Amino acid sequence: MNLEVRVAGVPFKNPVTTASGTFGSGAEYEEFVDLSALGAVTTKGVANVPWEGNPAPRVAETYGGMLNAVGLQNPGIELFCQRDIPHLKEKNASIIVNVCGKTVEDYVEVVERLGDEPVDLLEINVSCPNVKAGGLAFGQNPDALYGITKAVKAKAKQPIVMKLSPNVTDITEMAKAAEAGGSDALSLINTLTGMKIDIHKKLFVLANQTGGLSGPAIKPVAVRMIYQVHKACRLPIIGMGGVMTGEDAVELMMAGATMVSVGTANFHNPRATMDVLQGMKDYMAQYHIEDVNEIIGCI
Repeated sequence: MNLEVRVAGVPFKNPVTTASGTFGSGAEYEEFVDLSALGAVTTKGVANVPWEGNPAPRVAETYGGMLNAVGLQNPGIELFCQRDIPHLKEKNASIIVNVCGKTVEDYVEVVERLGDEPVDLLEINVSCPNVKAGGLAFGQNPDALYGITKAVKAKAKQPIVMKLSPNVTDITEMAKAAEAGGSDALSLINTLTGMKIDIHKKLFVLANQTGGLSGPAIKPVAVRMIYQVHKACRLPIIGMGGVMTGEDAVELMMAGATMVSVGTANFHNPRATMDVLQGMKDYMAQYHIEDVNEIIGCI
């Protein structure tokens, strides 16, 4: 049974990775997960300087998922390179680094700093608010997305994966803008914007008022958008959104994903990534599939 897949020419031992922001850089899950057994560890977002994130409360449970307004809290690129990358390499893990920023220059600075680090892919989080464009996310405007993709690609030594926001009218327009800008792969979907109100206190549950909705509730949206993007452009896709089981992962791959990220599931089942991987193996055995690549985009 062959589980190896390739994204932008980079080989990964299997299609299962972690969704940025749900797995840290792996250290807190080592008791439950063999990091070397994953296709890759996708790290929490890292910026050019430390970010404090949003005020609390910043996480809330919802029916079929959760809202988060953590705000990309992170220790900054220097500590990340000194502490997290060596630890992941020591554990023999493949590494996908999620990069965030508030200006194009911020992103480029991080990408350049990572140029000589032993990481496999750079996942560029374009759901960050563009401070030079009134706070609108880079990924919500095709011209801005094209511009940041082109700027990052010009400086990146590793392949770049633009992580698309689902909070748009036409996801294929954004995918084509990233492809035109030189992206090597795409990652989707990021969280959907949501809100929760405490009707007894008559207050917003999150201090930020809005947050990103993730979990099983968004999986049908992820499947639809992955399918549309797979048909609209030629780039490989890292799919995510509500993956809880191996069957969920297979569904995203049938829609067109080459790899699949496990996110919210990690919070209530720290072994979720391992369970998803085993579930995929069980599915392949059940249907006598020898090569996982046969599943990709088969619908």
